[in-house]
Amino acid sequence: MNLNKVFVLGRLTADPRVRATATGQQVASFGIATNRVWYNQNREKQESTEFHNIVVWGRQAEVAEKFLKKGQLVLIEGRIQTRDWQGKDGQSRRTTEIIAERLQLGPRAGGGSAPSSRSETGTGFNKAAPEVPTIDVDEEDTKENIKEEDLPF
Repeated sequence: MNLNKVFVLGRLTADPRVRATATGQQVASFGIATNRVWYNQNREKQESTEFHNIVVWGRQAEVAEKFLKKGQLVLIEGRIQTRDWQGKDGQSRRTTEIIAERLQLGPRAGGGSAPSSRSETGTGFNKAAPEVPTIDVDEEDTKENIKEEDLPF
């Protein structure tokens, strides 16, 4: 069995660009930036950023256009897809994208929650917590605390 499933939580690098296919299907594309924080052997804080291309189809593309803005936090669930094509200049091109199957809007600027498919009593984003906390993990401590017999697989 194979599995192609991705979860990405990050901030939009630009407002979504929405267009329609020849058949009228809506498609939105946008970028997300994610970061990773760790400490090196000298206990110096290190950080790296990755950029991901996201493609959203149909009704979710319309939702992305209406509610997502540059800098906003969004959770994407989808699959990785690589496509090849011939550019106008005759050069072969290749890109890897995340095709979104679900998206969850993060908190809006100013602390308000973005619309959610969950009910008011559900466990959506909390208005009092507009930022997702960052957890720094010391790799040396992690190696010492994880025992092979504790792993569930």
